Amino acid sequence: MIVSETEALPRAANNGRSGFSARIRRRRRLGAGWWATAAFCALTLLPLVPIASALFAPTADVWAHVGPLLPGLTLNTLWLVLGVALGTGFMGTGLAWLTALCEFPGRRFFSWALMLPLAIPAYVFAFVVVGLFDFSGPVASAWRGWLGDQAWFPTIRSVGGVILTFCFSLYPYVYLLARNAFLTQSGRALEAARSLGETAFGGFWRIALPMARPWIGAGVMLVVMETLADFGAVSVFNYDTFTTAIYKAWFGLFSLPAAAQLASFLMAFALLALTLEQQQRARQRYTLSSRSGNGTRSIRLRGARRWCAAGCAALVLLMAFVMPLIQLLTWSAGVFTTDWDERFNDYFLNTLVMAAGGGLLIVAVALILSLVRRRYPDWKTALMVRLATLGYSLPGTVLAVGIFIPFAWLDNRLIDGARALLDAQLAPVFGGGLAVLLLAYLIRFLAVGFGATDSALQRITPAMEEASRSMGVSGFAMLRRVHIPLLRGGLLSAFLLAFVDIMKEMPVTLLMRPFGWDSLAVRIFEMTSEGEWQRAALPAVVLVLAGLLPIFLLIRASEIQQ
Repeated sequence: MIVSETEALPRAANNGRSGFSARIRRRRRLGAGWWATAAFCALTLLPLVPIASALFAPTADVWAHVGPLLPGLTLNTLWLVLGVALGTGFMGTGLAWLTALCEFPGRRFFSWALMLPLAIPAYVFAFVVVGLFDFSGPVASAWRGWLGDQAWFPTIRSVGGVILTFCFSLYPYVYLLARNAFLTQSGRALEAARSLGETAFGGFWRIALPMARPWIGAGVMLVVMETLADFGAVSVFNYDTFTTAIYKAWFGLFSLPAAAQLASFLMAFALLALTLEQQQRARQRYTLSSRSGNGTRSIRLRGARRWCAAGCAALVLLMAFVMPLIQLLTWSAGVFTTDWDERFNDYFLNTLVMAAGGGLLIVAVALILSLVRRRYPDWKTALMVRLATLGYSLPGTVLAVGIFIPFAWLDNRLIDGARALLDAQLAPVFGGGLAVLLLAYLIRFLAVGFGATDSALQRITPAMEEASRSMGVSGFAMLRRVHIPLLRGGLLSAFLLAFVDIMKEMPVTLLMRPFGWDSLAVRIFEMTSEGEWQRAALPAVVLVLAGLLPIFLLIRASEIQQ
């Protein structure tokens, strides 16, 4: 049919109006959950604004304090990150290969037991190592008593000591991901390499290792982020990094601008590492068969090799978990009757309140983000969710400084306004409050809760939701009657992981807690700062025992082959 120009113009105008109306309707369909996601995204970006402004606008007096420190802090941080990345990559990948595809005595036991060191925070492991191997410690004293006072003994408070401590504490991140990668690799490639005369080590080096490289890289990147964010372990060793410098600038020099300037450099390090990792992963394309690894024949080690493999795994487990746990229990038994008083009950109760409150808040927000991303599968929503979970890559000291600055500014404006209008002295409303501390926990660990919640939500098929709508159940009723019952396991895992992470978190709690609101992590820091290793052991034992529960859940969920 032929349409005249005079008829086509009104039709085009109507089409334009209908398209505009459709866009308006699509915008109106954005529910409260979408706008809540946008608000969470803004909250995550809030700490980045003052930190980034400090990076690009340093002042002369701040630079006088910060400038001389930068070369040493940068060099120390680079050496630490490089050494820990190489060490954990070697330890985690080697142990993952042995327990995944090699047969040796104790393989089934070590396959899950090697993940237990995740329950011990790095700063707890650090003060155990220093307490045992320092010059005045029992090991060094026994060594000198055996070989004489002039006998050489390695100095534990050194770059090598710090790197080894982090390696033993953080290698499970690489081990877990690398082992899952080795287990899910197709066995045909390895079998073809063997049929062509390739040795077991050659097949590992030329085939299995390159195929598992993205997963190993992801584990190493987690280790790098944890190393950059650590404050407690490096402070125990008196090893100056950006995190310790931020604390000293804030509470030693009482200079928040200097702390912000140092935090800006640390944030730049973290974001640079995160960007490089994402670009490296984006350039790689690997395909793993989800169950094909089950058909791969295990490499049966013989002779001295099988006992060497068992000995290596046993040595790592002994140094990373058994030794520190036994030493903590020994120290705790000696001080239990004197230290477990009313104050310690307060430490324990404060820790439970913060961890439980933060865990519930994280689970609620993670559920909202997961449902919103499922309902609005567009790039804008995906970007907002990604930004909202960015806080896990920010070191705790950076996050604390970035949150404190805007809330301190808001408190100052409220105090000035109350003094001018009412002639009254108003106490700070936001700074040093539990609400701001819970907000910091939410930003820091939202990614942990979101990962567990979103993974569980993926198991609910769209057909289940369509069937629910066909029966007249939708909206909040569907959330209450369909989603939450099916997500119960994932929500519980998210809560437990967030709960334990908050219990172990030291920098955020130390820098942002209300006055007098001490926790187990703060108590550990206070005792280790004074060299009281025995008195720091009791709160550390509580943290370790609480951390074992999610580790066992993680072991069960990983479906390790026996």
